Amino acid sequence: MISFLRPQPPVPRLPADRIDPEYRRLRRQVFAGIFLGYAAFYLVRKNFALAIPDILQEYPHYTKAALGSAMTGLSIAYGVSKFIMGSVSDRSNPRWFMTLGLLLTSAVTFAFGAFPAIYGSLFLIVALQSLNGWFNGMGWPPCGKTMVHWFSTKERGVTVAVWNVAHNIGGGLVATLALAGVTLFHDWGAKFYFNAMIAAACALLVAWLLRDTPQSCGLPPVEEHRKDYPPDYSAEHERVLSFREIFFGHVLNNRFLWAIAVANAFVYFVRYGVVDWIPTYLQTAKGFSFQQSSWAWSAFEYAAIPGTILCGWVSDRIFRGRRAPATILFMALTLVSLVAYGLNRHGPLWIDMVSLIAIGFFVYGPIMLIGLHALDLVPKKAAGTAAGFTGFFGYVFGSAIAGTGVGWIADRWGWSGVFGTMIVCCLLTIAFSALTLRPAPARS
Repeated sequence: MISFLRPQPPVPRLPADRIDPEYRRLRRQVFAGIFLGYAAFYLVRKNFALAIPDILQEYPHYTKAALGSAMTGLSIAYGVSKFIMGSVSDRSNPRWFMTLGLLLTSAVTFAFGAFPAIYGSLFLIVALQSLNGWFNGMGWPPCGKTMVHWFSTKERGVTVAVWNVAHNIGGGLVATLALAGVTLFHDWGAKFYFNAMIAAACALLVAWLLRDTPQSCGLPPVEEHRKDYPPDYSAEHERVLSFREIFFGHVLNNRFLWAIAVANAFVYFVRYGVVDWIPTYLQTAKGFSFQQSSWAWSAFEYAAIPGTILCGWVSDRIFRGRRAPATILFMALTLVSLVAYGLNRHGPLWIDMVSLIAIGFFVYGPIMLIGLHALDLVPKKAAGTAAGFTGFFGYVFGSAIAGTGVGWIADRWGWSGVFGTMIVCCLLTIAFSALTLRPAPARS
């Protein structure tokens, strides 16, 4: 492993009177780092979806399914990367790991806006989007590792819920900034390079804000500091695990992890089946402008912020820390909202907007809970791998299929077929989540 990516070793502990103030300061700082960094990753992930209507107009020989294959390539690469890079991040310094990933994905996104020759080859489009997905996969794992090292079990639910809205802020800003870039440069390529420049600047801030473990800063483990020890906690939990121990001892033999991973695939199909195709559906099927579809995209993402926090609160307070009941409740409400969106085939934009706001409000809570559940099911030194495992299913079997799959279904059976498929996926998410209704033993 490259030397600067290696975990920073523990340093002598600070004097007792400095530990509390230093912990408070650094916890705020590292949280700001992973929040800003993960939001920035979203500025350079789904830009291609915004540009599909422009590409179809300028390069009419491409079909929606063909261009959707680029989003499929990105999602497959992202899912595989999230799994593999998750295991690498468990043995890396998140400060530099996350910064490097954000700089690399920004560079690839910049190229899509700056070099139009890329669009002359579908193979090149798919290859570069896949490379972008691979670099984007370096975003979530260091965030998960940071949260389990700096925040203890009993406070982690609220922490993850608040952090999770970073991708809604980033996902909402991707369209807003793209619109600003197009307005400023009078070039649809600005949907890529304008966002990429902002994301690269954020990467430098991430490098300044993030730190490795508390022990690398002269602080005790968070369990000791917060007096919040999981039932099976021991000094062994602070040891860096081997790849074999992580994969075969804590991930691949965990049936609860498998159940939520499969559920994650179906909920991700719904999420990306909606958001990736908002511009194409509203502009080509309903005749709305790019500006109108951009506002709809942003409304979908921003609605997830209160919805995600509410879902976390419901899970903690009403269901007493049980994740499956809250997931089932919010997916049922997502289903109702999706039906309203699909039925408004010839209706006004405001109904589409309200429906998208409702879908965004309800669908992101289950996505957050599945990620949180994965962190809770394994020791913290395997957190990145567990998150990568569920993410692998979400992106390879969910988001990836929503790329080419939605385009293929729309080309052959129209948008009614698309909405019918997403309704089935909502029901399957509920079914697989129900398999985890019996609580698993707590681990951390």
